[in-house]
Amino acid sequence: MRWLLLIIFYTLVEVYAYQAIKTITKNYWIQIGGVVMSLLVLGYVIYVFANYDRSVGPTKYTLRASALLLLTLVPKLVLVLFMFGEDIIRICVLGYRYISTTFFENGATQYLPDRRKFISQLALGIAAIPFTGLLYGVFKGKYNFKVIRHVLYFEDLPKAFDKFQITQISDIHSGSFDDPKKIEYAIDLINEQQTDLLLFTGDIVNTMAKEMDDWIDVFKRIKMPKFGKYSVLGNHDYGEYVTWPSEEEKEANFQAIKDIHTKIDFNLLLNDSTFIEKEGERIAIVGVENWGHNFKKAGDLSKASQNIRKEDFKVLLSHDPSHWEYEVKNHEDHYHLTLSGHTHGFQFGIEIPGFIRWSPVQYVYKQWAGMYNEYGRYLNVNRGFGFHAFPGRVGIWPEITVIELRKGVKPA
Repeated sequence: MRWLLLIIFYTLVEVYAYQAIKTITKNYWIQIGGVVMSLLVLGYVIYVFANYDRSVGPTKYTLRASALLLLTLVPKLVLVLFMFGEDIIRICVLGYRYISTTFFENGATQYLPDRRKFISQLALGIAAIPFTGLLYGVFKGKYNFKVIRHVLYFEDLPKAFDKFQITQISDIHSGSFDDPKKIEYAIDLINEQQTDLLLFTGDIVNTMAKEMDDWIDVFKRIKMPKFGKYSVLGNHDYGEYVTWPSEEEKEANFQAIKDIHTKIDFNLLLNDSTFIEKEGERIAIVGVENWGHNFKKAGDLSKASQNIRKEDFKVLLSHDPSHWEYEVKNHEDHYHLTLSGHTHGFQFGIEIPGFIRWSPVQYVYKQWAGMYNEYGRYLNVNRGFGFHAFPGRVGIWPEITVIELRKGVKPA
């Protein structure tokens, strides 16, 4: 049924796209070529996903198929909006002519107006914008790494940690990588920040521990900051999106994923906490397993915090930002700063500082990218280091976050 609905939807889109091409050119071979190309793409996508192996999970073939589908479908949806809008106007004109002839006998001709070439040309021109954006996102945007900086003020920050800097990365998704040089460049970018502490907030793979095999040495190149490297798990790290031959194999994969963190010199916090000490003062680093409103709830904040006090300054690592919304931000123990990821900013959106900030993911997650502040408690949602499902990024670029802690009140 799902495939049938997809084919019906795709056919309707193709009908409108064909109408636009037919209006612009009368060349038979161009018209037929467009239809044949669309059928080939649809056939390839159906073939790839119909043969999807749930014991393997996402592969480079599924990534490629999703890219082809979006590259052909999204621009045509723009065409549909224009052509359907024109159809509404054409039908209204036909109705007016019918009423005029039937009731007023003014001799208006009753026929459906032809499509206007200008509208089809305009539609194709505008459709080229998302097509170009998606094309850039697939070949360049997914590795367009950005360093985003924040300065946060806390009155109760221990004085020794004034100007203390934290680097955050999230959502590596190593199984999707296809360009070693770009990843090496990103690692160099992390090292250039020379911050005091490095924190990773989950999803090191898509599903399988072996996805990281070729990248261990690359990520070991991340320099050890003075105060260490800490990490937590994300929803993809539990191996729950594939079918396993046995529970033992699933558990072995899960253990192997946890072992990856040790191999790349990260201290994995599994519902646990530790203290960072400086000049006789300290802050708590708290790490919970994945806790998502719509995903796995393995995180246990009480267990993770059992060795810290309410008055301690706390930095919480929790992969899914919905945890902050539903449990953390109103917690009586006051978690000063929470670091999350998970959303990837949907890998698609528009962000122009001071003007517009939009992504489809905002209709699912209240906090979806960047820094948030409620009740003096902060949440940073990292846009992700890697990519998943769609092998590209459009307008939402891969992120390395640098956060500087300051003691005091933010200047006016």
